Formats: sequence, C-alpha cells, structure tokens
Amino acid sequence: MKITEEELVPNLLKAKAGNQIAFSNLLDTFWNDVYGFLLVRTENENDAEDLTIQTFSKAFDKIDTYDMSYKFKTWLITIAKNLHVDLFRKRKKSVLENMNYGNGDAIKVLDDAPTIEDQLIIDQNLANLLHDIKKLKPAYQRIINLRYFNELSYADIATELNEPMNSVKVKLLRAKKLLAEIIKTKGKS
Repeated sequence: MKITEEELVPNLLKAKAGNQIAFSNLLDTFWNDVYGFLLVRTENENDAEDLTIQTFSKAFDKIDTYDMSYKFKTWLITIAKNLHVDLFRKRKKSVLENMNYGNGDAIKVLDDAPTIEDQLIIDQNLANLLHDIKKLKPAYQRIINLRYFNELSYADIATELNEPMNSVKVKLLRAKKLLAEIIKTKGKS
C-alpha cells in the first residue's frame, strides 16, 4: 500500500517509533524511486536490487537520525548514492589489487579452482551458516532458502509464498538482519 504525501509524516513518525507496518509502507512507496535511481547508475538489475535493499536497511537502522525538514525521498537517494559509490570504490580497489605492475602484465591470472583446504573451509562455513539459519523463525528460514539456496527472484518467491512482492522484500530484509545479529552475537561468545 503506497502512502500519500499527507500520510508521509505520520508514517515517518511511526517508523521512527519502530512500527514495522510504517516501515513496510515507506518501502512500498519509495522502492521504485530508489531502485530506478540505482538501476540507471549501476546498469545491472542485481546490483540495483541489492543496493536498494541495503539502502532501506540502512535507512531503517538510522531512521532516528532523519531530519524531517528534508524530503524523505532525497534522504533515501543520498543513502543509495553513497552505497553505490562504496560499491564502485570496492570494485575498483579489487581490480587495482589484481593488477601486476612489477613485470608489465596488465592483470594477474588467478587460478579460480578452490584447493582442498579452500573447499573444507567453504563446507565448514556453510554448515555454520545453515546452523545459524535454523535459529530463525520458520518463515524467515524459508524465505532465505528460497532466495539464496534456490536462487529464486523476488517475483518467484512472491508467487511461491502467495504474498505481495514488497512483503517478500521486507521479510527478506528482516531475515537478513536477524541472521546477521545471530552471527554477530555468536562471534562475540
């Protein structure tokens, strides 16, 4: 359900108070604006989608810092732009690190095949991740499984779960945040 301009301020106040429905309404209202902005900049649907989710995640985490004298959409677009710049810098740095300036070669050729040790580490990390995912509520386990293990699109997940696509996006966002908290908490112990 998209909100009107008159409903925006009450929804922002509710979101600042932690109301999940208000967050969902804001996501529904501004998703296409943020996604469209990022799609033009990244020219890649997957990157735009991932950055859009990160934008809303960061915005909802920092909603208490939002100054209501500015337009909410402008604030979201600023967050999206900064996340895109960060991604661009990270990728540029990665490319530069793979450059070999010593002998004139343009780029080092790396062996992409994992070693036996690499595969053991990957398997162990996957087992730990699956164990952490099982600590989530079943609905969150299922949505993470559909997105990351079955590699379904948001539209396919929405069809599978018989839910609106924006609800799927919000649930996945919450599931990822909860999973990150579980992993973070486990890392401290």
